[in-house]
This record gives sequence, structure tokens and C-alpha cells, in this order.
Amino acid sequence: MKCIILDKTTDYDGSQISSLWAYNLADVQTDSIIAFRGGCDVKIEHMIDLEDKKQGDMIFSTDMVHFIIEHFDSTDLKLVYARQRLFTAIVAEVLSEFRNDIIRKGDDLFVDNKKLTVSIASTSAVSQKIHFGINVVHDYYGSLEDVGVSSDNVAVLMEKIANCYYNEFIDIEMDLRKSRPLDVI
Repeated sequence: MKCIILDKTTDYDGSQISSLWAYNLADVQTDSIIAFRGGCDVKIEHMIDLEDKKQGDMIFSTDMVHFIIEHFDSTDLKLVYARQRLFTAIVAEVLSEFRNDIIRKGDDLFVDNKKLTVSIASTSAVSQKIHFGINVVHDYYGSLEDVGVSSDNVAVLMEKIANCYYNEFIDIEMDLRKSRPLDVI
């Protein structure tokens, strides 16, 4: 697995959830997590969540931290949703260092009863993809500012979250290589 933190501001428009985005961006041909900071403006044609699409919801923020995760070992939708929930739990755990009242409901995080994150998971013919975004500042929704993360610390937080997920998967891979199968009766 590769963990990449982009230095330059990159806006998220929904097209980054497509398969092989990491390959097109940085020649990455393995599982990856790529973190970056930028705006978010997902148009209807890039919306994956049919409920949001049917309701005509907008997904917009002027400043977010984004994580794009891609796994090539399966195209199972249930597995990618489990991975999305694992990532959400990791983010909640890291943010609890700043504030211990972050609430997780499924794949969403809340602070002061305000939604802090957006996330979607899906599959293609070749991979599983996850997008997870956290508002850095927002007038209506929750934000890292509400959590107590200053703008100066956002890059450090972004790297810590990405590395936690990366390390979790490295650890899982190691565990797979030390467990023997159950005996057949």
C-alpha cells in the first residue's frame, strides 16, 4: 500500500473517485491512500449516492481535507463499506485527541450535532474506492475549527490520519501471513 500526501491544493469534484485515479495522478498501481486539501464541489453527474442525487443535494465546501482510498484485492461492495467504516472510526479516534465528544453514526462524524464529514464508497470492475472529506472551516456544518484543530495543524492531522489507515493495513497484511487455517473436521 502507498500513502501519499499531496503538497498542493487540489479541489475535489467527484471525478477523483474513479478507478485508477492514483495511477493517473502518480503512477501508483497498488492499494493507496492519497490525502490532500482543497475545496469540494460535487456536481450531480459525479454523485455516487443515489439518495443524495434524488434529493438534489449539493456537496460543497470551500475548504476540506480529502482522502481517496483505493483497494485492488476485491470488488465486493460490502467489504468496501466495512473499510469505509474502519476509516471513519480511525478518523474519530484521531480527532478524539482534540475533542472527546465526536459522534460517529455509520460513515459520518458529528461535532456539536453538526455533520463534520462526507464520505462515499463504491466499486468498479477493478477496485474499491472511498472518498472521505472533513470540513476544515464551514459556516453551517461542523468543521475542524469546531474540533479545535487550527489551520496550521491541518497538514499534520491529514498526514496522521492517512498514516494510521496505512499502518492498519500493513498490520492486517502481516496478520494474514502468520495465521494458519482452521483444521477441517
